[in-house]
Amino acid sequence: MNLLKEIITFNEKFVEEEEYVRYATDKFPDKKLLILSCMDTRLVELLPKSMNLKNGDVKFVKTAGATVSHPFGSVMRSMLVAVYELKTDEIFVVGHHDCGMAAINADVMIEEMKERDITSETLSTIENSGIDVKKWLRGFDDVSESVKNSVNIIKNHPLMPTGIAVHGLVIAPDTGKLDVIVDGYIDLHK
Repeated sequence: MNLLKEIITFNEKFVEEEEYVRYATDKFPDKKLLILSCMDTRLVELLPKSMNLKNGDVKFVKTAGATVSHPFGSVMRSMLVAVYELKTDEIFVVGHHDCGMAAINADVMIEEMKERDITSETLSTIENSGIDVKKWLRGFDDVSESVKNSVNIIKNHPLMPTGIAVHGLVIAPDTGKLDVIVDGYIDLHK
């Protein structure tokens, strides 16, 4: 069975048996919280459980490495929508140890793109449009520094209102232990 068919078959039963009822909530996060985390598969259930979060408590935004790579990209836009439209008043950036973004080699990825039918002409067009593909694809060397960088972009964004606590944490993907890198409350009281 293909994955799409497997999912749709399960979903039909899920809806028919009204399994959705136990997840009912509204669009406003109960804890007025947004979490930017990595898309790592180990965090899908571990991260919310390690933070005592349930369905309806939080808005989640996931990126490779829990990074804000552009201050006016869709990640930042999502955060601003959460703050202004969805009653969010705290943001947690949660990176993790053993992150794949720390091992990203842009040159290797570009070669893999070429092996999967992305032409050198396409890459050249992108470069000639002002995009440094290698820079855009690069990861980071230190997860704590990466978290601090994302926190700073969010906290200092010209459209982010004052009074929003922006925290930075790093989680261990094997145990769920959280380490505070940036306490956003301290910045609020300066």
